[in-house]
Amino acid sequence: MARLSRPSLSPVRGARRIAVIGAGIAGLAAARTLAQAGWEVEVFEAQGKAGGRLAGEESRHGSFDTGAQYFTVRDARFQRALDATAAPCKRWSANAVRVLDAMGRVVEAALPTRESHWVAVPHMGALAAHWAAPLGDALHLCTQVVALEADTLEPTRWQLRTQGEADSSAVHAGFDAVLCAVPPGAARRLLEAPAPALHAALADVRIAPCWSLQMAFPQASQPGLPHLGPQWNCARSTHHRVAWVARESSKPGRGSIERWTVQASADWSREHLNDDAARVQAKLLRAFGEITGIRVEPAWAQARLWTEAKTETPLGRSHLWDANAGLGVAGDWCIGHRVEDAFVSGLELALAAAA
Repeated sequence: MARLSRPSLSPVRGARRIAVIGAGIAGLAAARTLAQAGWEVEVFEAQGKAGGRLAGEESRHGSFDTGAQYFTVRDARFQRALDATAAPCKRWSANAVRVLDAMGRVVEAALPTRESHWVAVPHMGALAAHWAAPLGDALHLCTQVVALEADTLEPTRWQLRTQGEADSSAVHAGFDAVLCAVPPGAARRLLEAPAPALHAALADVRIAPCWSLQMAFPQASQPGLPHLGPQWNCARSTHHRVAWVARESSKPGRGSIERWTVQASADWSREHLNDDAARVQAKLLRAFGEITGIRVEPAWAQARLWTEAKTETPLGRSHLWDANAGLGVAGDWCIGHRVEDAFVSGLELALAAAA
């Protein structure tokens, strides 16, 4: 991807102030667009790093994509943003995907070769970190917004009540507009009191949970040992427990130690929503063995739950924007569940807010 100069994100003196809640791809796309247009932007993220479900994790055996596994590019605006920022992304040869039956047998080839599949390096979270970096001190990490209210001193503007590390609380005031780029559950909670119409518009949005399991098999890298498991790099599965499996070590820039990620099916994740991670790990390990034939114990494994992972019923439009109130909503779930959907949603909300 071509390297172009990075535009300044410095606000124009006297610019309108806007708060963006959530530093996933939708929030970052909105924040960067408005900052480049001269707005004074502050971004509030509950987690310790930007990215949302565009998440990665390092282990002693190498990196894992714990959320989104790859992305595609269909919208020219997304491509331009990746090019203009010299995004740290490489093409992944994921076209060897197979659809599997409930017994783990390959029954049909999938994913046509006409579409490229991309990953960030060294993990998917690197794209979000790259886009978040120019925001500097305007990005507040480990800062959960717990309430959105009319500004106490200037009732025509907005203030945010936040909870930070060590239960510290604060009020950030004086915002002309607030954009909620968070999962619909969090958006509903924030908007219920100050914006009942926006809250009601989100009533039918549904997002499925997903249990995710990461595993490392360093023993497979020892000289003289046969190749571990199947020859393909990833698979969509019809196994009742598993929807997706991917060989993390097949992705570019990830290291050679054999590593896999398993994502549970939506129905199974719902059924086991309240299970502890150890029980989920044992069940998904068994299913992984049935699908791949890899039945050795991993040297390292970790399960995590995404309570809102993949959109089942989207909003049906790219964003919501109430110009009179100065409130908006964005997220991949407005359109679908792809990384690009999040970018388009955040971009189009920012353009509406800046109009």
